[in-house]
Amino acid sequence: MKAVSLFCGAGGMDVGVQNAGFEIVAANELDSYACKTYRENHKETVLYEGDIEQNMDALGIHVGVDLVIGGPPCQGFSVAGRMDPNDPRSKLVFSYCDVVERIVPKAFIMENVKALGALEKFKSIREEIFRRMSVLGYTLSMVILNAKDFGVPQSRERVFIIGLLGANNLITHSDFECKKEKAISLREAIIHLGPAGSEKNSRITKAKITLADKPVLRKSPYAGMLFNGQGRPLNPDAWSSTLPASMGGNRTPIIDEGHLYDDMPSWVEEHHKALIEKTKKAQYGDAPKRLRRLTIDEAIILQSFPSDYVFIGPQSKVFSQIGNAVPCKLAQVVAEVVKDKLTRQTVDQEKNRLYQLPLEIS
Repeated sequence: MKAVSLFCGAGGMDVGVQNAGFEIVAANELDSYACKTYRENHKETVLYEGDIEQNMDALGIHVGVDLVIGGPPCQGFSVAGRMDPNDPRSKLVFSYCDVVERIVPKAFIMENVKALGALEKFKSIREEIFRRMSVLGYTLSMVILNAKDFGVPQSRERVFIIGLLGANNLITHSDFECKKEKAISLREAIIHLGPAGSEKNSRITKAKITLADKPVLRKSPYAGMLFNGQGRPLNPDAWSSTLPASMGGNRTPIIDEGHLYDDMPSWVEEHHKALIEKTKKAQYGDAPKRLRRLTIDEAIILQSFPSDYVFIGPQSKVFSQIGNAVPCKLAQVVAEVVKDKLTRQTVDQEKNRLYQLPLEIS
């Protein structure tokens, strides 16, 4: 089965879809560094670099392809941003629809942040997507899935709007139950890399970590704001929180190496407890040296990219490519469910064709 990838980024979704058995024949991406990364890892795919609106004719030659995939840029919908339905980037979901209308694939998968599928303020956008796709004859489904339920060591909720041509092709959460796989902890996922700066974990982040003089305390030590900037500490014995696309500076999550590698008590938990119980005053200044930022190598694993996946660009661009990606394992699960439906549909159509053939009487 063949697929076309829109807004492909570095290719995280494409890896999963390929692992599900699809061949990505064409892709489109605007960001130049993401394109370099994509070409390095997907040499057999024709990549149309540039604005999607300027590549409509090129993408349009793939009429009747089995699957269209893609996650239109989500900054206009993101919880991390202003979630503005009037943001020009919010309109790119309709550019996605334009391509589907041109080539009418057997199925499509549109991925985005949970907010697009959950918030009332985006209801009109959801309804317009459903209206346009229904006219083409698609049975439409919308599911919100968390990557941690499918083997990804990261809590990351995403909405998937899925369309399958023909009636009675509804996909529900029950279709994903048999695909569920409990994810390992952050500790289990990254400990084999070794400390930051070691051979397998060399792509470090030098952004300074300083303590907040007016910390915002929450029940969990790993919530609130104990440090300056938006990079929060990660609990090595749980799943990672959602990795943002803005990693690379002080928004990069924080790791306690003493707790991760040396079995020392968690500095974050002890510091939080002391602040809650008021046995310690809030301090200002540099955090202990055992605390450091998440590395590129660790982020790659937490997004379930293959360990040998090559990323090209400055550190900030690489972090952006990783943070913007759909976790590969999550994309694979969604693509497998869609492929199962397409395969069953093909078998049923063949059965109906055979039943309708006239009997030959000799």
